[in-house]
Amino acid sequence: MLIFETILALLLGATILSAVAKRLNIPYPTLLALAGAAVAFLPGAPRLDLPPELILALFVAPVLLDAAYDASLRDLHANWAPILSLVLAAVGLTTVIVALVARAIFPDFPWPAAIALGALLAPPDAVAALAVLKQVDPPHRIRMVLEGESLLNDASALMIYKLAVAAVVAGSFTVTDALPTFALVSFGSVLVGWALVWPVGRLIGLIEDAPSSVIFQFVTTFSIWLLAEHLGLSGVVTIVVYGLTMAWRSGPAMPARLRVPSFAIWETATVVLNVLAFTLIGLQIRPILEPLSDAERLRYLGASLAVLATVIVVRIAWVMTHHMLVEWKNHLFGAPPPTSAMPTPSAKGGLVIGWSGMRGIVTLAAAMALPAGFPYRDFIQLAAFVVVLGTLVIQGITLRPLLILLRLPKDAVVDTELRLARKAALGAAITELERDASPAARRLGIEYGEALNLAQRGHDPLDTPENDLRRRVVAVARDALDGLRNAGTIGDDAYRRVEAELDWLELSSLPAQERQ
Repeated sequence: MLIFETILALLLGATILSAVAKRLNIPYPTLLALAGAAVAFLPGAPRLDLPPELILALFVAPVLLDAAYDASLRDLHANWAPILSLVLAAVGLTTVIVALVARAIFPDFPWPAAIALGALLAPPDAVAALAVLKQVDPPHRIRMVLEGESLLNDASALMIYKLAVAAVVAGSFTVTDALPTFALVSFGSVLVGWALVWPVGRLIGLIEDAPSSVIFQFVTTFSIWLLAEHLGLSGVVTIVVYGLTMAWRSGPAMPARLRVPSFAIWETATVVLNVLAFTLIGLQIRPILEPLSDAERLRYLGASLAVLATVIVVRIAWVMTHHMLVEWKNHLFGAPPPTSAMPTPSAKGGLVIGWSGMRGIVTLAAAMALPAGFPYRDFIQLAAFVVVLGTLVIQGITLRPLLILLRLPKDAVVDTELRLARKAALGAAITELERDASPAARRLGIEYGEALNLAQRGHDPLDTPENDLRRRVVAVARDALDGLRNAGTIGDDAYRRVEAELDWLELSSLPAQERQ
């Protein structure tokens, strides 16, 4: 019962802190991590010693799948160069420079162990990045680059990390031996993620009720991650490829009666996992500090702060260097014409991308997974905690003020494409209604025509006088329904069914901003 009570208390506290963070306009991951660290030092504070493998599967797999499913392949393709530079070059550069700094501070730090430290600190965390981005609302291109990076950077870093840890255990490491393994793991992960879409999609299509569909989706998500890990592949790459392919697979679409509750449950579940993950980050400080003496704590803390500064500076330096290289290339060969998916990059945008390097649960889980007796294991775990908490606090809190200070122009990519999509959908509906001469079709055609006029002017097509009237009528209908139940004229079975019908009618008339 103690673990259950602890989780309930953490969820309650995290919910309250998330509401406070929203009022203060700061990302909730920052506040949750700080609160977890504060709770860790209280007498009798709870300890959740979860296995690192469970942490990755539980907290990373569903969030990655959710992000991959929502990702835009068009935007990922349009921004492939900056995304690839972050996934490969930034991760590799951070890994090497952190290793050099660690060896400069501790000359007896073995190279493979130093590389493992650099690799686990290199990738900004998908959970942290997506959670912060949802609250700061950066321009569309910046968000696409950061979301694309967050889908894949864990994969490149974790593969380097695993190779380095294996080298420590084996006592040797060569790049020529590692490259074939790296390529095989990457190719195998892509192949497995792609191949699983067809059988899983077929099975999902056979399920006709929402609860079973949602349970099956979560079970398959965790199963795919665990299968990839058992096969020695990258769970990150496998899940991302599976999610991207599933979103674009051919075949019958999931019906609305299943899709609406599925999306709602997925959103709730990922929020719950996020708040637990960031609270868990803070709670790890006490187990990390307990085995260290006072002298070791001071020494390791100073070295960890140096590593934190290195991680932040290296990312910014690489992003701005990449931007200058792109400017130089455009000057010599001409810049490609900007599109809605790929507007012209700017130095201000590069600075925001460079500053958006929050680390998270993946870094900490990788540090906690190091085997006993690993060289400088205590320092690596403390450095991981300092870098995660430091980037969440320093960069997470200042990201919104940075966006305001830089005064980046607010792009209208999504609004423009939303208007286009609405016009196309409503135009197709009106064309179909014109083929029907019935009075019902004429009435519906008038309503859709008014909605089309609103969409063409950039307004919400549901924000019509008719829908205002529907919402008012629904409120009166609810009062009448309550009166029948209160009088004992109808029972709860009939009451709940009519209530659900009125709910759907009300939702169908709500403007978009009120449905979020």
